[in-house]
Amino acid sequence: MRRIPEALRDLLASGVTTLCRCWRVVRPDGVTLGFTDHDADILLDATPCRAGSGLDASEATARFGLQVDGGEVFGALADDALTEADLAAGRYDAATIETWLVDWSAPSTRLLLAVGTLGEVRRDGTAFTAELRSLSEKLAQESGRVYTAACTADLGDARCRVDLGAAGFSANGTVAGLEATSTIRVSGLTSFADGWFTAGRLAFTSGANAGLASEVKRHAVDPAGVAVALWQAMPEPIAPGDAFVITAGCDKQFATCRDRFANVDNFRGFPHIPGNDYVISHA
Repeated sequence: MRRIPEALRDLLASGVTTLCRCWRVVRPDGVTLGFTDHDADILLDATPCRAGSGLDASEATARFGLQVDGGEVFGALADDALTEADLAAGRYDAATIETWLVDWSAPSTRLLLAVGTLGEVRRDGTAFTAELRSLSEKLAQESGRVYTAACTADLGDARCRVDLGAAGFSANGTVAGLEATSTIRVSGLTSFADGWFTAGRLAFTSGANAGLASEVKRHAVDPAGVAVALWQAMPEPIAPGDAFVITAGCDKQFATCRDRFANVDNFRGFPHIPGNDYVISHA
């Protein structure tokens, strides 16, 4: 049962209100932003909620039980803190968003309406629409171990335990040229075998994409040098001279874990589980 503050309850009962909505967004990198649909800025605790940000919200739905609630926020990229580059770079993916009902004449009189996460963000020019997902959405996600022949850990995480900082598992490189939007020629990786960084991770340390990363689609060594293709086009143009750190890739197969990383003890798959060919062999 939701408890409504007495001051807010009296305000609602009066028939004449001074209410507005405020949103507090906490990005995964810790950056906190505040927005409001009021015509003046409002201080929500230590977070200034800025007016004129072009942000508004649709009607949210709420259900009894464990069904997933939902809603949307939409607007234009009119606020300096809410930029198209940050949206495109994924800095708002899975951000936590709080929706508050606030008395703008006395901001301490407020009610937390909902807490959720940002889902799919659709952009059209300078306009955007972001899906709001309630906390119950996590109940629809798979959890626990999955019986598969391939490893379910990510290379270098707490379950895998491979030290990607060890010699040979990471390297520093520099962009030498561009072959396509997401395919680059690089320098600094000539000592690594073809495919060593395929399925790895490339993180830019300088240039317009500094601080951003993408999974490596293909690492190839050919007579022309070393080429790296990324699965995703970076939000900003890649330029010659951009520096990066690249880590080795893993196809999550038992043989790769054994031969490349000598990490069989931490393999998180079931390589000897029977496959579909075994199941149908008796038919």
